[in-house]
Amino acid sequence: MTRKKIVAGNWKMNKTMGEAQTLIEEIKSQTLPADVTVVVCPPTLYAEMAARLVAGTKNLHVGAQNVHQETSGAYTGEVSIEMLKSTGVEYVIVGHSERRAYNRESSKHITQKITNLLAHQLTPIYCCGEPLSIREKDTHVAYVARQIRTELFNFSSEEIQKIVVAYEPIWAIGTGKTASPEQAQEMHAAIRGVFAKKYGKEIADTISILYGGSCNAANAKEIFGKPDVDGGLIGGASLKVKDFVTIVNSF
Repeated sequence: MTRKKIVAGNWKMNKTMGEAQTLIEEIKSQTLPADVTVVVCPPTLYAEMAARLVAGTKNLHVGAQNVHQETSGAYTGEVSIEMLKSTGVEYVIVGHSERRAYNRESSKHITQKITNLLAHQLTPIYCCGEPLSIREKDTHVAYVARQIRTELFNFSSEEIQKIVVAYEPIWAIGTGKTASPEQAQEMHAAIRGVFAKKYGKEIADTISILYGGSCNAANAKEIFGKPDVDGGLIGGASLKVKDFVTIVNSF
């Protein structure tokens, strides 16, 4: 099974409704490679609009930046999986470092979200990665391996192949710093090795692993050229049509 090439744009808390519509329409009007799955993740308010705009396209999809771990209930201001699915969302980012840090999301919450997403046939984009203090101690491989074992190893071989993984070196998010292509490859290969030990090499080789640390139009081609990098989870560069499309075309 060939791994999917995926580029997902995480818009974070940016764009008004009108700006979001314009951005999606501009991305839609570009020539996108047929073998790359492109996911736009606007603020949840715009999910239904975004899904409507990309309907009928071959490889343009809509993702959400978060979902609540419970399927319904008295959780003021939160959004459930069924709500997201009813808008046309197909992908959901889970465990982003900003959610872990600012919203105190635990490993238990992250695993619960993924369990429910899979039950509703939505694709989780699971984020893992180390802070600068861990990188400086040279314990980053062990740190990320522990995250994966804690949060993903209860899933079956069939389920694990339905999860997209995004490695995000936290020290490179929004800082302008970027892991070198060699550093990215080192971690992606290590992550694939973690899955291979648990599920076997054949299954590990089917899992798409995206790079998510300040990937941009200038460095995407070199990063995506590494054998274990299957695309990117793009932050700021996904808000600019030219940059985002350049990244999508960087394989």
